[in-house]
Amino acid sequence: MTRSQGLVLIVEDERHISDVQRLYLARDGFGVHVEADGNAGLAAARRMHPVAIVLDVGLPGMDGIAFCRALRDAGDWTPVLLVTARGEEADRILGLELGADDYLTKPFSPRELVARVKAVLRRAAGPPGPPPAMTGRLTVDPVSRTVRRDGEPVELTATEFNLLAHLLRHEGQVFTREQLLAQVWGYAGYRDTRMVDVFVSQLRAKLGGASPIRTVRGVGYSATAPGP
Repeated sequence: MTRSQGLVLIVEDERHISDVQRLYLARDGFGVHVEADGNAGLAAARRMHPVAIVLDVGLPGMDGIAFCRALRDAGDWTPVLLVTARGEEADRILGLELGADDYLTKPFSPRELVARVKAVLRRAAGPPGPPPAMTGRLTVDPVSRTVRRDGEPVELTATEFNLLAHLLRHEGQVFTREQLLAQVWGYAGYRDTRMVDVFVSQLRAKLGGASPIRTVRGVGYSATAPGP
């Protein structure tokens, strides 16, 4: 028997879509629980503690944006893969800003869904090798995967943490957005580089003046270790 890779919660009100998602995730060794509206999904997330959540934006009861906000406001940083319709760019960006780890746009391949779930779980587990421990205003703990600014904790999603750690590990090196998508997200050849900008913006907002991330115009991003 294949060992379970953990429980994935699917919150999707279109039955034919959730049935396919359930089938492909189960084939890959995941346990799956499905809810069809946001309120029931949020209750299930709090009750079942899934390893990841596949969350549709257009839900009855509580939409995916409100769901994500409620989850993060409660201090729950379970990886969230947001599912949106093709024309919902504003919702995708807002979802990322509220703490979603990734998104898929309908229609999508169920195999891509499984690959994305595995990718967010790898990011939640952390990259190989410890991230750099910093001194001064910003401290990155490689064991607990936590960040403190001036001694105060800063809540980061798994993806935000990995992006920060990656840039600090290669201090001074300039990365294009495509390189960051490949090396942090694991998405080689992925064209939607806007996601990188959103995550950088979120990190800067959370870290304030202690942010080590620098924009290299026309190229991408680098990091300079902040001093005391």
